[in-house]
Amino acid sequence: MGVSTSSPEKGISVVTVDFPPVNALPVRGWFDLADALRAAGRDPGVRCVVLAAEGRGFNAGVDIKEMQRETRDSGGHRALIGANRGCFEAFAAVYECEVPVVAAVHGFCLGGGIGLVGNADAIVASEDATFGLPELDRGALGAATHLARLVPGHLVRALYYTSRTATAAELHAHGSVWRVVPRGELLGAALELAREIAAKDGELIRLAKAALNGIDPVDVRRSYRFEQGFTFEANLGGVADRVRDTFGKEGVDR
Repeated sequence: MGVSTSSPEKGISVVTVDFPPVNALPVRGWFDLADALRAAGRDPGVRCVVLAAEGRGFNAGVDIKEMQRETRDSGGHRALIGANRGCFEAFAAVYECEVPVVAAVHGFCLGGGIGLVGNADAIVASEDATFGLPELDRGALGAATHLARLVPGHLVRALYYTSRTATAAELHAHGSVWRVVPRGELLGAALELAREIAAKDGELIRLAKAALNGIDPVDVRRSYRFEQGFTFEANLGGVADRVRDTFGKEGVDR
């Protein structure tokens, strides 16, 4: 359980997340993921990173139960602050990884999962993959920055306000998912793309990543940090706790 790194082929590093039952990451998990991604990118022998997950789904966001326990036990906001900082670091680590990151997505990709894949360089998804931001149902705000990298603007707003999800096929139609494959072929398809990328000159692929980030029209760190301020405001105002108290009655079975 946790975050692990493997090297199945020359030039490719696979970072795998495994936090049963639904890959809702605790505070420490987000920082561990950020560390693993940055370490893989710094390795001069790595030319592409595949970000994958074990279990029922790719990512269910932050561990809300950890946040609720901390609030109940101490009345403070340490878990909220930790989750905010951890997500910020993990999302940035994907975006700033020195080599391209291919996300291999299966099952549900929710909340913080959108932050990860929205900052990835390419996405390969299984046929059962769904993508969404149920933040308004969880007493939070955020990652619209990253959803906007996956779908057009008006669809961002509709998905965000309703907490609905989009399928892998729908995202493929919008051009944000590279391939949609059967569940059993997911890792192989992600490795196939990573292998093609890793065949390029290692120094040049790093320059290409830096160049593409440099011409990006959106500063993803600044815009996401702006969003996080509203999450904290919702917590200070009490509305976040009111909404989170209903969590678990609907949605992903925790």
